Amino acid sequence: MTCMTVDLRGATDRSVRPARGRRARGPAAALGLLIGLFLVLLGPAAPASAHAALVGSDPASDTIVPDAPNKITLSFSESVQLISGKIQVLAPDGSRADQGEPQATGSTVVIPLRSGGGRGTYLVSYRVVSADSHPVAGSLTYSVGAASTPPTESAGAESVDPVVRALIPVGKYLGYAGLVLLVGPVLVLALLWPHRLSRTGPARLVWTGVGLVLGSTVLALWLQAPYTTGSGLFGVSGADLQDVLGSTFGAVMLVRLGVIIAAAFLLRPLLRGDGGESKADLALLGVLGVAALATWPLTGHPTASPVAGVSVVVDAIHLAAMAVWLGGLVMLVAFLLRQANERELGAILPIWSRWAATAVAALIIAGSVQALIEVASFKGLYASTYGRLILVKIGLAAVVIAMAAVSRNLVRSRTAENGPGRLRRIVMAELAVTAVVLGVTAALVQIPPPRTASAAESASTSTTISQTVADDSVSLQADIFPATVGNNSIHLYAYTLDNKPLPVVEWTATAALPAKNIEPIEVPLLRITDFHAVGDIALPMAGEWTFKFTVRTSDIDQSTLTMTAKIS
Repeated sequence: MTCMTVDLRGATDRSVRPARGRRARGPAAALGLLIGLFLVLLGPAAPASAHAALVGSDPASDTIVPDAPNKITLSFSESVQLISGKIQVLAPDGSRADQGEPQATGSTVVIPLRSGGGRGTYLVSYRVVSADSHPVAGSLTYSVGAASTPPTESAGAESVDPVVRALIPVGKYLGYAGLVLLVGPVLVLALLWPHRLSRTGPARLVWTGVGLVLGSTVLALWLQAPYTTGSGLFGVSGADLQDVLGSTFGAVMLVRLGVIIAAAFLLRPLLRGDGGESKADLALLGVLGVAALATWPLTGHPTASPVAGVSVVVDAIHLAAMAVWLGGLVMLVAFLLRQANERELGAILPIWSRWAATAVAALIIAGSVQALIEVASFKGLYASTYGRLILVKIGLAAVVIAMAAVSRNLVRSRTAENGPGRLRRIVMAELAVTAVVLGVTAALVQIPPPRTASAAESASTSTTISQTVADDSVSLQADIFPATVGNNSIHLYAYTLDNKPLPVVEWTATAALPAKNIEPIEVPLLRITDFHAVGDIALPMAGEWTFKFTVRTSDIDQSTLTMTAKIS
């Protein structure tokens, strides 16, 4: 933290030139920390969940329509992209009812159907990619004329391969670690590094960061293919990779690769330390850094946020602040604390202290804004996995702040002979905690935020009640949507007892709530076809409503049927 670096000014030559054994323990501790973090990352790798939700369809799920539609419309909570061959509609006999290619426009997918579909239950299965690059799979059924046994085959419900699922957060962690080893060290080398000190060690650190970012990007491109199609790690075809490269995710990843490769050429003079870098090169390097940082939020939750522009900017600031702070801290612990003399540290540390304070403030503010957007409600903070991980991050941040307070006390007292050694241990512990935070962040991007879960819940509660009532001569299907307090639509379909359309001369309907002493309310009905009528009614209260329908099929034939429906 900011205060922790101040103690370096008071460090004696004993801390500047530590013993050989102490030098050896640093890399060993870092290696152990890295291995431990990989174990932490593999632990919370829960099944990857879709970050978009199906919020509606036409025809609606589990409904019966009188005539076969010529298309099916699926509506999602955020924009989606299609996966080749992963959407199909099966007829009651198991044959394909869809024809041509589905079309995706924003959050809507339209599936064209063959004409002349028969009666019975149809199965729609789908697998698409949501705006934040996660696959969304599911299925629904609807019936034409009358329900039947639905087809069982489903091409869209493949699960994610467990190996692929475990590697995705590992790859994301490698990318975050690469950012830390790249951004912070480059900034320190460009603006704070003493000229007399060798740049060999920092250069290795920076090249490691470049390699981690490049490697994690290539890994992400490869994993995206089996992740979206549901295949195994090595079950990827050339067409699958081509689809990934042609998607928004692939385009952003290719931009990241290009930006990092271009930045690598500009880094060479800076890392050699021969003064070959110009101000123009450093400015261009800064622009490339901003462009690279922007690629992370463009493939994650921020793109699907209700305020996408704000979320992308805030998330990029969050990443930049993290990379500057942690990367600079690594440089201080690994090199400057050990190699710089007291005079050099006296010039460096005040500047670094201001940088660190700014970075930590940006982390807190940007993280808070993003959490408010994604969590959406106080309940989402404790009732969802995403919210609980946010609380874990807050707790870890509090631990880091406590460590900073301890280091501040050590700096102010400077009485204990072993103060510098103890302070270095605190610094290493702080780095360990922040590395765990990176692991939590890598897990967070694989978990749907509460706002997405809320959209899915709203979709699931907005249901259609569909019931069939009959007497000796008429079978009447009644659909009530959305079956909640307020305005509701009622669709009525009349059939013979052998499920053939039955022409109706006159329709009447009423709705009553006896438990609340609400007398029958007349439902105005509009005749759509000979056997289909529709009406709208405002239901003022929740409860078990009684609906009474009178169907006159001739001058002398008339049936009155009654049903109850729970309105929530």
